[in-house]
Amino acid sequence: MAESTFVRARRPEHKQQRRDAILAAARELAIESGVRNVSLGSVAATVGLAKSNVVRYFGTREEIYLELATECWREWADEVTRRLGDGADVIDTLAETLADRPLFCDLLGHTSTTLEHNASVPAAAEFKRGVLGVVAALGSVVAERLELTEQEGIELVGLATVLASMLYPAANPPPVLVEVYAQNPDLAAACLPFASTLKRGLAALAAGLPTLR
Repeated sequence: MAESTFVRARRPEHKQQRRDAILAAARELAIESGVRNVSLGSVAATVGLAKSNVVRYFGTREEIYLELATECWREWADEVTRRLGDGADVIDTLAETLADRPLFCDLLGHTSTTLEHNASVPAAAEFKRGVLGVVAALGSVVAERLELTEQEGIELVGLATVLASMLYPAANPPPVLVEVYAQNPDLAAACLPFASTLKRGLAALAAGLPTLR
């Protein structure tokens, strides 16, 4: 909808439709160019609104991506739970489902470094509450499968996402480093394979947690 024809959504369902459209645009743009490269203006243009109209629904660009990150957390947890219910290996499932979600990994890397730095207190609190709820529920499932305590399961799930947030940019280097690795094979070891490295790290954590009781 062009700015000149903008009509403020008044009914709750219309407001939700507008929020959903903004989130969908932000998701699409981040998949195309990475979270760091998406501006509030580009989201607004994709939806067909002025920036001033977008901030009626989300106070900042960062709040858009915090809500999108919450969606990604829930989608990931749902898929992990589904696969574990079918008898899949816990470590493989945690790592492979993260590898299948580059946008989620990208968002994980930006959450504490940028997204939480420009959000309102209510938006940040809602995000934290949502994520902690997901981690607690999934941690309980993981704990049961691996014979860990519930707290250990929560730790393993949390650490899986922490490792993913650090491994993802290393495994997906920018063009300059791609060229560096191509010209300097001795440096290419710095480009770690994402899934296999994550699996090894999570396996070590899962084995080590009970020894710390």
